[in-house]
Amino acid sequence: MRQYSPFWIIVVAALLLGAASPGGPFQFTSFDFPNAVSTTAFGINPGGDIVGSYRDTAGVNHGFLMSGGNFSAINFPGALATQPRGINPGGDIVGNYRAPGGTQPASLHGFLLSQGTFSTVLFPGHPGSILQRISPSGSIYGCYHDTEPLDNPTMFGFVRNADGSFAAIDVPSSMHNGATPDGSTIVGLFDDLATGLTHGYFVENGSFAPFDVPNSNFTQAWDINPAGDVVGVFRDTAGKVHGFLRAAHGGFATIDFPGAIVTQAFGINPGGDIVGNYTDSKGKTHAFLRSRPD
Repeated sequence: MRQYSPFWIIVVAALLLGAASPGGPFQFTSFDFPNAVSTTAFGINPGGDIVGSYRDTAGVNHGFLMSGGNFSAINFPGALATQPRGINPGGDIVGNYRAPGGTQPASLHGFLLSQGTFSTVLFPGHPGSILQRISPSGSIYGCYHDTEPLDNPTMFGFVRNADGSFAAIDVPSSMHNGATPDGSTIVGLFDDLATGLTHGYFVENGSFAPFDVPNSNFTQAWDINPAGDVVGVFRDTAGKVHGFLRAAHGGFATIDFPGAIVTQAFGINPGGDIVGNYTDSKGKTHAFLRSRPD
């Protein structure tokens, strides 16, 4: 992978948050892959390594790893696009890539990058998959789909266990997005096909429970850390999109990058560091890290 010298700190904005947000005070840091048109951070591990994707000036999507302030590009061999989503403490990375010669979503395949080697991960009997997270033991979370558009009755959240076995949830139009290290609690999103509304969900010891951010009309849960803190995205009744943090005790806090018109939170690590993206007033998308000050 090509290496880049440190180039990630663009803006740091210190901001205090109320009691509904665990671990305050915190600071926001904005960063972009060098020369990228847009950048999104999707996952962060306990050591602070961040994975995500960026779009170049030709409109092609690539993956990246940012570790110790250095960027490395990630591209699945021969793929039309690559999007890493999660990274575990050992540095194993999961995500999805777009294969040539097919139509989406069947051409979207999951990948695992471990010790420099790529492999494709697909739920048995289905042409497409999107992978979101990988646990310390190697369990992988995501969704599988057939040839219909995403968010449809043939998309189901699944886990590939560390022993290689698969298990899917019996909820149509669902996606597993994160889990506690032991897998006892999974978070994700699903579309209610009767109402067309998107909700977050928990699967706790096999029991499915939907949830929504209060006063929202759209909720997506994207990750959970070992303490049970959940991050995600919601849309308020005025139509603005925000990130959210749901504390383990059930309290919600809004996450807005200062001055942004859109903020989305996608990943959280055991220390409470949060990553995602935001859109500035000029319409450009940047990645962000929300962390505690040193």
